[in-house]
Amino acid sequence: MQGLGINILFKGINFQRLLGGLWVTLRLALITIGLSCVFGFLFSLLTLSKNRWAKAVSRLWLEIVRFMPQLVLLYIVYFGFARLFGWDVDGETSAVIVFTFWGTAEMGDLIRGSLTSIPRHQTESAAALGLTQGQIYLHVLIPQTLRRLTPQAINLCTRIIKTTALVKMINVTEVLKVGQQIIGQFYRQPDAAFWVYFVIFLLYFLVCWPISALSRMLEKRWA
Repeated sequence: MQGLGINILFKGINFQRLLGGLWVTLRLALITIGLSCVFGFLFSLLTLSKNRWAKAVSRLWLEIVRFMPQLVLLYIVYFGFARLFGWDVDGETSAVIVFTFWGTAEMGDLIRGSLTSIPRHQTESAAALGLTQGQIYLHVLIPQTLRRLTPQAINLCTRIIKTTALVKMINVTEVLKVGQQIIGQFYRQPDAAFWVYFVIFLLYFLVCWPISALSRMLEKRWA
């Protein structure tokens, strides 16, 4: 493979740098996913609330997430908040704020959809059998909600992992940013960009494919 751009990945610590960038990507994704699961449950309670103001807030939140590009939200938090309020927010913190804001709405909507898809007669039958509200949630609603929710939630997790690539635009040195730095160092190597981006593609694939396979397996098992 002499003369191929792939050789630059094995010069010095370039490959280790890519793996370090991948860890930054995964760290941001894992923090975001964890927070989104917790806040997403609370968000679903807002959407199911009978309070019209709570429902209005949740609807507005969801519409902002659906129609506003994540990159714009990153710029608003990273650049806008710093200038408007004088807040010193670093890139990783900005990314966690924005992706959690997005993930919370998406996860909450998935939870709401899973809960409302359960036929009402099941809870009515459980109540008629003498189950308390807590027992109904524990033995009837939660198991079925998890079964409906898990494949969709796993797909959301892969979307969050891939979307973290946007953080390179706010000076976070994740895997794509590291790849661009390596390409910049070897700009005279004509095929360097192809090999670096191809390896980054493989790294994303190795991370996301098992998650996607798990989602498909659960869908088949629970069909």
